[in-house]
Amino acid sequence: MRELLVRLQHQLFVAMSELATPPSAKPPAHRIGARHVTELEAEIDKYAGTIEPVHAFVLPRGTPAGATLHMARTVSRRAERELWTLEDEAEQRDELLQWANRLSDLLFAVALVVNRRAGFVEVSPNYSI
Repeated sequence: MRELLVRLQHQLFVAMSELATPPSAKPPAHRIGARHVTELEAEIDKYAGTIEPVHAFVLPRGTPAGATLHMARTVSRRAERELWTLEDEAEQRDELLQWANRLSDLLFAVALVVNRRAGFVEVSPNYSI
């Protein structure tokens, strides 16, 4: 899992480089591609396949590592929404949009696995409070 998280950190820098490059400039040498999306999907399947499916929202908490991953997921999802806002102004590559979407899904799956391995049971929000 550590190797996965380090790889994701590197990919974040690739994505940031791409986003920081003006449309009129030469594209960066390294960009998020279809293989990155496929790799994220395989990792999602790998981790999600080790736990029971979740059919509701869960509170972002748990072990320190699990809670941190939940927060990373939240930030990732927010960044994805900002990327879609940017898409309205300047077209973004499909692979980058797909990667951003799958990244938050993977972070969610990994957070659940980390918490489950530590014996933490996820809790859904109580909307009646």
